[in-house]
Amino acid sequence: MTYTLVATASFQEEIRKSRFSVWAAPVQSAHDAAAFIAAHSDPAATHNCWAWKVGQAYRFNDDGEPTGTAGKPILQAIEGQQLDEVAVLVVRWFGGIKLGTGGLVRAYGGAAAQCLRQAEKIQRVEKSRVDCEVRFSDMALVQSRLAGYGAVVVDETFNAQGVCWQLEIPVKHLAAFTTEFANLTRGQGRVDVATGAN
Repeated sequence: MTYTLVATASFQEEIRKSRFSVWAAPVQSAHDAAAFIAAHSDPAATHNCWAWKVGQAYRFNDDGEPTGTAGKPILQAIEGQQLDEVAVLVVRWFGGIKLGTGGLVRAYGGAAAQCLRQAEKIQRVEKSRVDCEVRFSDMALVQSRLAGYGAVVVDETFNAQGVCWQLEIPVKHLAAFTTEFANLTRGQGRVDVATGAN
């Protein structure tokens, strides 16, 4: 069972005269994570260290701190609280006292963990990505049933015959949705569960 954050959270503390400011947020993709980190980084700070995790994908960055002392402890804080689809940025303003490698690991990991502990969380619903094609004549009927399955339209394109939707559907509703989809379209629609489901 994994969780994600409800909204952006922040936390600040001072450790041996260095100021640490933490930002954490729910993200849906690597692109979301990069945008969040860029928006909250401070070019005037000594270091902007970060980590994010979305499904099986993850990245972290020490931003000039000794290798393994910042980004990885931040990622471990995310994983340690069973979180997914989360990005965390820890901004440090150096205060003149060196913390040493052990001190840095504790400072970055501890500040990230504290921010995440205080953040409001929600259980993450496992979803599948589904591609479907629907004729114009069936479009309104199928669309009216999507919400009942918790389906969200991620992308929509039209062709000469009808609409192509890319949907995200909770895995627990997938079988029931595909059955009803076949019935509603009288077997004329096409539905494919994408391999990139999470």
